[in-house]
Amino acid sequence: MATREMADFLRSRRDRIKPSSVGLPDSGRRRAPGLRRAEVAQLAGISPDYYMRLEQGRGIRPSPSVLDGLAKALVLDDDERDHLYRLALSMPSPPHAPASVPPDGPVHPGVRRLLDEIDPVPAYVINGRLDVLAWNRTAAALMCDLAELPWPRRNMLRYALIDPRARSFYVEWEEIVRHGLAQLRTATGRDPGDPATEALIGELSGSPWFRTWWDRQDVKGPGMGSKEYCHPVVGRITLDYIGMILPGTPDHQFVTLTAPAEGPSRAALDKLAALAPPAADWHRP
Repeated sequence: MATREMADFLRSRRDRIKPSSVGLPDSGRRRAPGLRRAEVAQLAGISPDYYMRLEQGRGIRPSPSVLDGLAKALVLDDDERDHLYRLALSMPSPPHAPASVPPDGPVHPGVRRLLDEIDPVPAYVINGRLDVLAWNRTAAALMCDLAELPWPRRNMLRYALIDPRARSFYVEWEEIVRHGLAQLRTATGRDPGDPATEALIGELSGSPWFRTWWDRQDVKGPGMGSKEYCHPVVGRITLDYIGMILPGTPDHQFVTLTAPAEGPSRAALDKLAALAPPAADWHRP
């Protein structure tokens, strides 16, 4: 059903699109950047009045075909399209298998063993709001400042936005924070009104960076790429990450961090593994 959050999301996506990128002329006076409502309606194959009511959050329940048309018109990626479906229909697109483990539920013992078995490859498990649920000793050594925090405070986004040490630890701090906020936004669509998520948002809202980037309405799911760290012991290290949703969970992500076989990042990672503390229970109680 069209809600205020869905309306804000549609508007934010409309504002970011240049008319020329979807085959429309840039000519003519425009009061705001991006597409006009009538242009989105035309591209989506719906009436301008119907689209206007969607952007006004007037309780309309759009059909999957309408949502697909909007996704195409607004050039949504897979994560954005999935978020739109969740906001409109409280369901993902396409539907996922039913979850058997809640977001704050325990990490499966087999997953915990896997974390330990692949060490010294840094790896960890997080949920949609980026709480760290489990990690191995090398991951804890890599993110040493985060490892100092007690379990209830061990959230990667909270650390990145609130802990001043994060600004020097993450070389591309802004990109890290914005990606984390996009993942948190996705979590709000998956489980609207979740008390723990709402509490985290309330805490983070004290940051001016949060207020600026949260309003962009960006959404992201697990992905792959690279992150560059400035570690207090081993210095600069660039690692490739891959995030994967674990089966039977709504949003538990298994994340690995690796470096090429040769090069300074691999040497730094090997040094970090050698300095990591003895094996311990790195799993959330």
